[in-house]
Amino acid sequence: MDKNPSRKQQHNLNDEKKVPSITMLADRVLVQVPEIEGERRSRAGILIPATADVSRRLAWALVVVVGPHVRAVKPGNRVLFNPEERHEVDVQGETYIILRERDIHAVANDSVEGATGLYL
Repeated sequence: MDKNPSRKQQHNLNDEKKVPSITMLADRVLVQVPEIEGERRSRAGILIPATADVSRRLAWALVVVVGPHVRAVKPGNRVLFNPEERHEVDVQGETYIILRERDIHAVANDSVEGATGLYL
């Protein structure tokens, strides 16, 4: 029986999503940015074309694999990072991004049932 939960979580994630068998070193995090196609709208309803250059905008990604010294994130988390501070890599035809844990700005929380979403 494997006593290391991160390895067990990594194995389960590999089974479910066909993640490559990669072991990250030190504080490295392998993430995948979901493909967002087409145009999007701002909160005010302004149409933003897919080809628009949005500088200084942070991006969300899904954590795929983490290194042994990563403490704050785990596989399956959604993280916020600066797209300018990244290293892209292609593995088995899929594009992934390698980040350092210190380059991650935030980790998304799961929704809590029964919560109103209001800040008090």
